[in-house]
Amino acid sequence: MAEGDARTTWVLVDGENIDATLGSSILGRRPQPDERPRWDRLLHFAGRTWRQPARGLFFLNATSGIPMSFVQALKAMDYQVVPLSGSVEEKVVDIAIQRTLQALAQRADDVVLVSHDGDFLDDVEALVDGERRVGVLAFAEFRNAGFTGLQGVQLFDLEYDAGVFDAPLPRVRVIPIDEFDPAVFLR
Repeated sequence: MAEGDARTTWVLVDGENIDATLGSSILGRRPQPDERPRWDRLLHFAGRTWRQPARGLFFLNATSGIPMSFVQALKAMDYQVVPLSGSVEEKVVDIAIQRTLQALAQRADDVVLVSHDGDFLDDVEALVDGERRVGVLAFAEFRNAGFTGLQGVQLFDLEYDAGVFDAPLPRVRVIPIDEFDPAVFLR
């Protein structure tokens, strides 16, 4: 890439999906404030990983109202908040993310999708063109298996790669033998 051809990494956050997975599948309850992701670290991770500016879009279902304190916190972290509404039958966040992925296919920017949802497989695959970097960031054990089969898509873990949590989560993960440290288990 020539100088002056600055690219951006767009970080698309499916907040409902991440929150539901954290609460239902990992913690088995609603997360306490200190157990929630540190969303600012996510943008720093994306920018550091691909060494370019990262901009975040945080999609929220605001059909029943806008959580203003959360929106203000996200805005303070430089996220563009995308509050959406629709009928009860509509998956407004999914629809908006799909449209955004399709719009990004017309641009040269890189993309990191923060979701486990297989509804985005086709649109993520369409972004892989050999030039653009495409990533999916989620809890690896809950990420839709279809993402693993997509050639050219980098897979990242929210906790282990991006480090968005202050304390270890109660997860069970398969440990590559090269990463195994018995001291972690001998506490």
